[in-house]
Amino acid sequence: MLKITIHTTDSGTRIGLEGRLAGPWLTELNRCWQDLKARRSPPFVVDLTGVTFIDGQGKALLAGMWRERAELHATGCCTKSIVEEITKSGSDLRAEPGGDQGHGV
Repeated sequence: MLKITIHTTDSGTRIGLEGRLAGPWLTELNRCWQDLKARRSPPFVVDLTGVTFIDGQGKALLAGMWRERAELHATGCCTKSIVEEITKSGSDLRAEPGGDQGHGV
């Protein structure tokens, strides 16, 4: 199960995630992400504090969100490790502000 909480303020949008980033929940997260990008302006912060598991496809979705200028916030050692892997290995792939944002994962 995955709980997605969206909190929008004048200074940006925070996407709180709790549970598992795996399986059918990824489709829902991707739908929410695409909708937010269409309706809101950055900055976007993806709060992974409550995430208990991330599978390969979940990691790919987070990498796509990061490339599209979302900040990934993690606190647990495993989640932090995944975020570091995404941000270090893909730093040359990150979309420039105002540039081609791609279509996500």
